[in-house]
Amino acid sequence: MSDHQKKEGLAIAVIGSGFAGISAAAYLAKQGYSVDVYEKNSDIGGRARQLRTINGYVFDMGPSWYWMPGVFEQFFNDFGYKTEDFYELQLLDPGFSVVFGADDVLNIPADFEELCLLFESIESGSSAQLRRFLTEAEYKYRIGIGKLVYKPGLSLLEFADAELVKGLFKLQVFTSFSAHVKKYFKDPRLIALMEFPVLFLGAMPEDTPALYSLMNYAGLKLGTWYPKGGFGKVIQAMKDVAERQGVKFHTNAAVTALDVQGKRVINLSSTKGTLEYAGIIAAADYHHVEEKLLDLTYRNYSEKYWNNRVLAPSCLIFYLGVKTKISGLNHHTLFFDEDLKQHSQEIYKDAKWPTKPLFYVCCPSITDPSVAPAGHENLFILMPLATDLEDPEAIREEYFSLIMDRLEAYTDTAIREQLDYKKSYCVSDFVADYNSYKGNAYGLANTLMQTANLKPSLKNKKIDNLFYAGQLTVPGPGVPPSIISGNIAAQQLIKHLNKQR
Repeated sequence: MSDHQKKEGLAIAVIGSGFAGISAAAYLAKQGYSVDVYEKNSDIGGRARQLRTINGYVFDMGPSWYWMPGVFEQFFNDFGYKTEDFYELQLLDPGFSVVFGADDVLNIPADFEELCLLFESIESGSSAQLRRFLTEAEYKYRIGIGKLVYKPGLSLLEFADAELVKGLFKLQVFTSFSAHVKKYFKDPRLIALMEFPVLFLGAMPEDTPALYSLMNYAGLKLGTWYPKGGFGKVIQAMKDVAERQGVKFHTNAAVTALDVQGKRVINLSSTKGTLEYAGIIAAADYHHVEEKLLDLTYRNYSEKYWNNRVLAPSCLIFYLGVKTKISGLNHHTLFFDEDLKQHSQEIYKDAKWPTKPLFYVCCPSITDPSVAPAGHENLFILMPLATDLEDPEAIREEYFSLIMDRLEAYTDTAIREQLDYKKSYCVSDFVADYNSYKGNAYGLANTLMQTANLKPSLKNKKIDNLFYAGQLTVPGPGVPPSIISGNIAAQQLIKHLNKQR
């Protein structure tokens, strides 16, 4: 019996090798199925690919925040390993910094008691408020990450769970995140600090359920970590786990069509040929799979449906190699020296290039000398941006100048004069590299009407053996949710295949 027909003649294909795709492949192979992963690019990892330059820089191209370490640990534990078997984690202290002005910077300490003192120094009584806020957030985290995110979202009966029903009010699904934060804090800096994680969840704080204060618990209590060598080490570790289960990865293998007969996908065609599969996990862009790989008859959703979805942002990224060390930056530095509300409005409501943008700088070489040549600095600069915008080089350069003027003034370093590597990445690159719908970077926004069962279904409603995974379906955007998404999709496909026996 060939590897392609390992378990009772059942072979499964996974489209896409990001966190969701690798996760799905590993869980399927663990159950004895023969699994092929198809990746259109030359490297695996999806948005978490690494860019290695000839002059010695290693850039994480996408994710850079290692939050919710328990989700990563659980993945490796499920296969008999620990994260430490594959990579070293370092707790960052400060976890991150927020710049409100040249002389107004909050360094967020890893120690919670120190954090409480910081809050109290800004607003009297806020340390007690922070404790209350995070006690609620801890409950949401325990239920949300422990239970809710593992629901496949296929039936309301999934929520017939005594603890979920009992705690529904405490989860605050119908309360605005912004209103929730403002119940506890008055100082605009503390409000901005608490609201910033939802900027990457894909909606304005006013439109995001207060359930997502669980993100504050993740960042402020569980800590901000860094995997030595970057996120590429995490991808490589997950790939190693998958390969030890027997998964085969095929790069430069774009999937071109799914042949459907009756209610089953029969053949998958890629640039490497055509093979028959008993099941498919589509961990590539959901909209792309429906529009480009399936006939209209077999799609879950119309183009009108997709056009009405609220997407998380795209972004403009710069990967910079700098020939000198830079003072004033921490590993993660958020520049909130302009109006958060205005920038959010220009992402989610007005959909235009921002007037006075906020931006984020990651300088991993401060923590990890291996990602830059000796004496040099590795900078990853990200500006959140509306999706579906034109991004010609002239506009990218205009914003590069705007950002660098502020960054050079803050660090008192002529960074542009010290560059020995520079690359930009924006909306059209997300489309070209990942078939990303409208060039989104993070997936689907976590608004109330796009939460849990109201997200695009992880099951194709017309094809029995096709399931979806990734940031456009449950549980949502972010690295930990994507890892969980792959697991959920795999379990649902396994359940379906078991019924066919």
